[in-house]
Amino acid sequence: MTDFPLTGFDLAHFVRGTLAEDLGEGLADGGRDVTAESVIPSDARFSGVMDSRDPITVAGLPIAAAFFRHLDPDMAITILVEEGAQVSAGTDLMHLSGNARAMLTAERSALNTVQHLSGIATMVHEYVRTMDNPDCTLLDTRKTIPGLRHLEKYAVRQGGADNHRMGLWDAAMIKDNHILVAGNVGEAVRRARDAGVEQIICEVDRIDQIEPALAAGATRLLLDNMSPEILREAVALVAGRVKTEASGGITLHTIKAKAATGVDFVSVGRLTQSAPAADIGLDFTPL
Repeated sequence: MTDFPLTGFDLAHFVRGTLAEDLGEGLADGGRDVTAESVIPSDARFSGVMDSRDPITVAGLPIAAAFFRHLDPDMAITILVEEGAQVSAGTDLMHLSGNARAMLTAERSALNTVQHLSGIATMVHEYVRTMDNPDCTLLDTRKTIPGLRHLEKYAVRQGGADNHRMGLWDAAMIKDNHILVAGNVGEAVRRARDAGVEQIICEVDRIDQIEPALAAGATRLLLDNMSPEILREAVALVAGRVKTEASGGITLHTIKAKAATGVDFVSVGRLTQSAPAADIGLDFTPL
């Protein structure tokens, strides 16, 4: 199995599960690639070239390689570009040589993964470039496809941004529904603080919520759906006491202005939620 150390992610389990889904393991007449088995001789060999059809930021090639090697451990694979590289249309990304059936069976799972992750990395790179602000950090959110969070957040890092909290466990994020139950911002933050939570992110959508949140012990403020003018006012009021984050409906058209308000972070859910797949192809030649 290709070495791909990523905390919280089991590559071998992911590869087995993804291929099992495609092969229909456990289903009646499942567990095989009927097309490859019926059309391709068992000893046939292919060479293959994976390439980009558009300019992209690359992510996921080691995972793609793992799919092929799972079915043909002796497959010769050369990854030609580094993760996170920006490449032009027509760039060769990977060369392969090995069992033809294994290549054809693994092809779609490998391409789906690298297309999805490269699509995320490509969109992230575009947002970072458009933001054009070294003093402000672009963050993702928890708006990820179930089961793919670690991979999608990995792709975000390859695109040049950082990760927000990984899940519900590594920081408290107090939002409007938490505040509704607690009664007010200060009480919600106090409850998290009294429970011993160290990282307490509190969402505020009004200027008058800032001081109560800070007084109660918030360690970061998420400034939700505020205009650039209100963001500047909020940042001035916080005066560096905690980190600030702009969030809510931020697009390529608005990110530069919002990042320029002095906030420390800008978070964008669509980086993982809505990134289009990168156009990446894989062409085979019989040997």
